[in-house]
Amino acid sequence: MARVAGIGIQDFSRIIENNCFYADKTAFIREWWENQDTVTLITRPRRFGKTLAVNMLECFFSVRYAGRKDLFEHLAIWNQEAYRSLQGTYPVISLSFANVKAESFQAARESIFQELSDLYNQHAFLAESSRLTGREKELFWKVKEEMSDMTAARSLMRLSAFLYKYYGKRAIILLDEYDTPMQEAYVNGYWQKLAEFMRKFMNSTFKTNPYLERGLMTGITRISRESVFSDLNNLVVVTTTTKLYETAFGFTEQEVRCALEEFGLQNEMDGVKRWYDGFRFGDMENIYNPWSILNFLKFREYQPYWANTSSNRLIGSLIQKSSPDVKMAMEGLLNGTLFRTCMDEQIVYDQLEQDEHAVWSLLLASGYLKAAGFLQRPDGRPEYVLDIVNLEVLQMFEEMFAQWFAACSSDYNGFIQSLFCNDTDGMNLYMNRLSCAAVSSFDSGKKPSGQAQPERFYHGLVLGMMLALNGRYVLTSNRESGRGRYDVMLEPKNRADDGIIFEFKVSDTAKEKRLSDTADAAIRQILDKNYAQVLEKTCRKNQIRIYGFAFSGKDVLIRGGYLSEFQKNSSQAE
Repeated sequence: MARVAGIGIQDFSRIIENNCFYADKTAFIREWWENQDTVTLITRPRRFGKTLAVNMLECFFSVRYAGRKDLFEHLAIWNQEAYRSLQGTYPVISLSFANVKAESFQAARESIFQELSDLYNQHAFLAESSRLTGREKELFWKVKEEMSDMTAARSLMRLSAFLYKYYGKRAIILLDEYDTPMQEAYVNGYWQKLAEFMRKFMNSTFKTNPYLERGLMTGITRISRESVFSDLNNLVVVTTTTKLYETAFGFTEQEVRCALEEFGLQNEMDGVKRWYDGFRFGDMENIYNPWSILNFLKFREYQPYWANTSSNRLIGSLIQKSSPDVKMAMEGLLNGTLFRTCMDEQIVYDQLEQDEHAVWSLLLASGYLKAAGFLQRPDGRPEYVLDIVNLEVLQMFEEMFAQWFAACSSDYNGFIQSLFCNDTDGMNLYMNRLSCAAVSSFDSGKKPSGQAQPERFYHGLVLGMMLALNGRYVLTSNRESGRGRYDVMLEPKNRADDGIIFEFKVSDTAKEKRLSDTADAAIRQILDKNYAQVLEKTCRKNQIRIYGFAFSGKDVLIRGGYLSEFQKNSSQAE
């Protein structure tokens, strides 16, 4: 009989006690313990079992679970006799910042202080013990919601000291979702204030703490050492490309096959692989998204379960505001083209809007992209080969890009319909409405780009068009054809449809007096560079249309029509 596929259960003991489906990850306990690293930071995408792994460690090591062999006796770790004697023998401090999501520094500070105060209340027995001195008891009760920053920063170090006096053993400290407050701080504009507090907190807890046995932190991102961990030289960082703990998070292909067989779904393996496979940790390929697998086992439908568990607000905003180069790379990834880039897996949040490499680092760490390959360049810099993970993530991107134009969807749809009908007047009407409504949202970062605004906008438009037109056209951009690179090409999938080329130009007042001159220059470039050469292989000349887009701020002028007419007029002029 199949076990129950419990959704969202992060309590290890509850899973075991209620016979819920569980892929045995207890080998992680042994691997982590035997590596003997004082402090370990493990980054994995959301919903990949980080919180459950932290709770599993607590259940295994904590004195609160002493004698609970029933939780582990049927799992792999219990086959190791040495580890049976370790179970339930250490004081464990377990804390999560998952709920520290605030719009202001003051609110974030209050939320963190509340978590620390609740943690102390759970250990109130220490203050009632005769093993603590009167002064130590005073310090204990100073940890409350109204405490000072210094008291909060030292709180975990002091709690581990109190536990040492009580149990005679150094404490294991587990901090889950350490980076959630930092991401919220970046999005809401109080990064520097929170980073200053977090540096002090991390240093006191994990660096200068003589009562620390082992420390483990989990999160999605590896925040740069300079931002938060400047004093932690004892920190081992495990990212998605590191060859440690490769199978501890996410499901392996064998685990998925066994799960499908248990639930009578063994014939669905190909579909499950297409939708939910594709993650890679270290050298281990074919890692599956556990959240989506559990949902599939329960509901037996293919849906973007994992992609729908988050607003993706930060990712969407960064891509929307990013440079044309980033948008063009995204266009290629959506079309199945791998993308090579040099980057550092450390994420410097202050640079996210200025450094496109930081954007790729965040996309990789968050699980939207995978490292399909890794190279060491001659100059020593690491080069990553990036790819979209799977169909679920692809759909998430498509929905995200469509939402960019949701506020002006009628104008967007009007532009697309006018394009289908070769209605240049309609294209101009709707494109100018779109431009007025959307250009600023594609360039609202900390350093607006001036002349680059239209380029950011039209590449955002192209990403949106990929969703609207993917059933009818193959859309490519910045590819070679003829004697140059066109901006956008729409190659029809149906021979009855027209092929289309777009060329975008920003008005240069030193060369062109009117916007119409810029649009005409874009048309001439298409003709002179013979951009239609690729389309002429599959379309008749009377089925190829060309359009020149001229931008001046938020003003747009489009000129265009059938290639054959422009070629005819050009010949007559000569």
